[in-house]
Amino acid sequence: MTDSAAARPPMTLLIAAPRGFCAGVDRAIIIVERAIETYGAPVYVRHEIVHNKYVVDSLKAKGAIFVEELDQVPDGVPVVFSAHGVPKAVPAKAEERGLSYLDATCPLVSKVHRQAERQVKDGRHILFIGHKGHPEVIGTFGQVPDGTMTLIETVEDAQVFTPTDPANLAFLTQTTLSVDDTAAIVATLQERFPAIVAPKGEDICYATSNRQTAVKAIAARCEALYVIGAPNSSNSLRLVEVAEREGTPARLIQRADDIDFGWLDGVTTLGLTAGASAPEILVREVVDAIASRFTVTEEQVETARETIAFKLPRGLETV
Repeated sequence: MTDSAAARPPMTLLIAAPRGFCAGVDRAIIIVERAIETYGAPVYVRHEIVHNKYVVDSLKAKGAIFVEELDQVPDGVPVVFSAHGVPKAVPAKAEERGLSYLDATCPLVSKVHRQAERQVKDGRHILFIGHKGHPEVIGTFGQVPDGTMTLIETVEDAQVFTPTDPANLAFLTQTTLSVDDTAAIVATLQERFPAIVAPKGEDICYATSNRQTAVKAIAARCEALYVIGAPNSSNSLRLVEVAEREGTPARLIQRADDIDFGWLDGVTTLGLTAGASAPEILVREVVDAIASRFTVTEEQVETARETIAFKLPRGLETV
C-alpha cells in the first residue's frame, strides 16, 4: 500500500440497485439515436428527451437539436417527442405541417393518457395527482378537453377540492411521484369520495417504485446519501426526499464535479443511487471521484431485478 493510499480514510459505499436508466428512458434515447442514423443529422427533439444534461449533451454531439416548441422545428426535418409525453395538439400540429415525427413517450405514460381518455368518455371528472408544470402533467392534461381534469398536488388539495358531481370522479397519477406521498393523497380522496374510480393497476411506474424501495433499503445503514440526477428530474428529487424521510441527509448531484467533500467529513458509510434518467457512467464517475479521497469498499444492495424492455416504433427496430 502506498503512503497516499494509507492516508485515505475508509469509506463504505452502499450502491442501490436498481438505479439509473429505466426501460422508458433507454427506449427514448435509442429512438433519437436511430432517428439520426435513419434520417441523418439534424434530428429535432421537442423538449429534453429525458431530464439529464449528460444524456442531452451526448445526443447533441451526435446531431440532435433540442427545442421547446414545435414552432422552432424547420419544415422538412424529423422531430422526436420526449419520453414525458406531449398534448394531443402537438402531433396534430406536426401532421398539419407535414412533419415526420417519432413519439418517444414512455409506454407507461401513454397508458395513463389512454386511461384519462376513457374516464372522460365515461363521464367522470379526473383528479390528477402530480406536480404543476411538469412536462408529463402538461402532456396528460393535453389528452382531454379543458375542465375535465383537476390537478391535486398535496393532501391539502385533496381535502379542499369540491366536485360538482361527487359520484362521477376518477383519479390518475403522474408516473414519477413519491409512493408514500401519493398513497396519503389517494387515501384522502377515497375517504372523501368512496365512489372515486382508481386506475387499472399502479400509475406510478415500476422504476420509480423500485428506486425508492432501494433507497429505503440503504438509508438506515448510511450516514449520508447522494442521488445522481438532474434538478428538473421528478423521480430523482423524490429519491432525495425518500432518504431524508428515513432520517438520512441526502443531496442531489448531477455528476462528480458536484461532490461536496466537506459534506462528507466524518462520513464512513455513504449511500449512492441514480435517478431513472441518469446513465451508469455517471455513477462510476462519482465512485472514482470518491475513491480518489477515500479507501472505498463498494457494496451493491439489490432489492429488485428489472427485466422490462419496450418495443421501438415501427421502422426503427432493425436500423
